[in-house]
Amino acid sequence: MIEPIRWLGRSAVQDTILVTTLVALNVFIAFGGGFPREEDPRFGPWVGLGLQVFVVVVLAVRRVWPLVVLGVATVSAVLMSLSVWWVPGLLVTSVDGSGVWVPLAAPFAAYSAVVYSSRPRGAWVLTGVLTLVATRLWELSFAVAASGVLLTAVPALLGMYVAARRGLIVALTERAERAEREQFLLAERARAEERVRLAGEMHDVVTHRVSLMVLQAGALRVVSSDERVRAEAEGLRAAGCQALEELRDLVGVLRSPESAVGLVGSGVGGSGSGVGVGDWGLSVLVEECRAVGVEVELSESGDRSVSSPVVVRTAYRIVQEALTNVRKHAPGSGVWVEVRYEADRVRLRVRNSAPTAVADRELASSGSGSGLKGLRQRVELVGGTFESGPRPDGGFCVESVLPMEVPGG
Repeated sequence: MIEPIRWLGRSAVQDTILVTTLVALNVFIAFGGGFPREEDPRFGPWVGLGLQVFVVVVLAVRRVWPLVVLGVATVSAVLMSLSVWWVPGLLVTSVDGSGVWVPLAAPFAAYSAVVYSSRPRGAWVLTGVLTLVATRLWELSFAVAASGVLLTAVPALLGMYVAARRGLIVALTERAERAEREQFLLAERARAEERVRLAGEMHDVVTHRVSLMVLQAGALRVVSSDERVRAEAEGLRAAGCQALEELRDLVGVLRSPESAVGLVGSGVGGSGSGVGVGDWGLSVLVEECRAVGVEVELSESGDRSVSSPVVVRTAYRIVQEALTNVRKHAPGSGVWVEVRYEADRVRLRVRNSAPTAVADRELASSGSGSGLKGLRQRVELVGGTFESGPRPDGGFCVESVLPMEVPGG
């Protein structure tokens, strides 16, 4: 909206300067030899100057009604020609009728008609009449003919070039924008197809393996006579069922990104995870780690009920990823999870001591190595900060500051 207003303002300034300059030039030409004496029998230069100024003033609307402006200039040129024969000195100041019989504004009228008119045929017809009057072919004179062509036909040809150039620029711009839109749509289609393919592979491969684990854990719980083994098998089966629920939600997000909105609003862990927005599920994560032998201490302070669901989910994933890394890479270490709810932000810190046991090589190499990088990207998307790195005592620390509300959300 700003660009058209700026363009109109610049055009108005240009037209004002043009009209003012031509009016001053006409006055100078009319009275260049001094004002006429009272006993001068000629009618000019007052009438001729008035006609010239009228045509110049009409130029102010040359961008809106270009054919009207050119028509006024053509009619004025015809009247000037007739006045030389009928009333000498009325509209043309020279007594002998020498010179070019067109208004000084004629070149600009011819140029504007070709550039701005939506009916180029009418513009060229009027330009032809104007050129015929200006060149006076019935009184063949090289100087007059050359001056007439220079003042009428040449501006029209220049306008034709400018109009063609503008049309070419508009066509090239539209073609570039169309190509950019097509490229964007093709990229979106390729990403959608890739997401669907990945969702299918995850569903076929991972779901199959996890389902087998759940079935085997359930069978072990049934056939085992050891109560401790049955309890562990039940925990393994419950974890597998939760993983299947989360995997189902993740596959749904990959197939349809719009479903991610419902996933965020329904809770941190998905529809079947049992993790709600109200308690963050941090205590569940801590109990899971303690169940597998990891000593975890959880410290929370402040009011946690005012955080947005997106921040809740992000904080949950930070703690989850940090505890997972401790189990994989730092066996035997102690872990401290600190959460502070402040007035406008949430501060998270997960730190662990140096490991006291040797890490399982297969378990440590089972990940993709992009967990912390993904956390950083997730935190930056919600407007927070993320830091991670080793501690001097041989442990590791993950710190993050999250806003209570996501900017713009």
